[in-house]
Amino acid sequence: MPDKAIILSSGGIDSTTAMAIAKSEGKDIYSLSFRYGQRHSIELEAAVKIAKSLGAKAHKIIDIDLRQFGGSALTDDIPVPKHDILEDIKKDDIPITYVPARNTIFLSYAMAWAEILKASFIYIGVTAVDYSGYPDCRPKFIKAFEKMANLATKTGIKKETILKIETPLIHLSKAGIIKTGIQLGVDYSLTISCYDPDEKGSSCGFCDSCLHRKKGFAEAGVKDPTPYYTADSASA
Repeated sequence: MPDKAIILSSGGIDSTTAMAIAKSEGKDIYSLSFRYGQRHSIELEAAVKIAKSLGAKAHKIIDIDLRQFGGSALTDDIPVPKHDILEDIKKDDIPITYVPARNTIFLSYAMAWAEILKASFIYIGVTAVDYSGYPDCRPKFIKAFEKMANLATKTGIKKETILKIETPLIHLSKAGIIKTGIQLGVDYSLTISCYDPDEKGSSCGFCDSCLHRKKGFAEAGVKDPTPYYTADSASA
């Protein structure tokens, strides 16, 4: 019987590639996404399509409201930063797009579902190479959460399952992630990375996430399938 794996799915490149990797390793996929008060729901529409395309056994969208706290350009009335080139992004700062405690909260929900399913794996598409500056994407955080999760669940205490948090992209660049996904047959036209898309689902091309996405496709030598709503962003 295949192992079960919860995949945290944002509808973006990283989580989709992590899901494809889990599938390639023979695991039954259970996709988990969140409507957490983010600026747009287009990423959730993408996550639904991705879960279907990769054959997820189930896909849940959990409603929580991190806008109650704000403090992020994704959950508050704070403009999303835009830049012409990646080099304009300050490397030493934690970006204003960081959502406080988001991965801790998401992993906690995944841990709960994993306990019910008796799943032994949670996949999360964090990477330490094209580093976002988010503190909850660091390997040290992932290891600490994994240890806590096995202390906090009945299945962990009884040794019915030992929960493993898999970070298969942790040492890959965005280009490396895209190349891996292409080899696994991922359709990246289903994904969206933009922090500030328009109502049609087209991407801005100039937020941090769009710039990393464009750089990744360029360095991977793969045509970027992303529709951009600004006339000059596709060639930027």
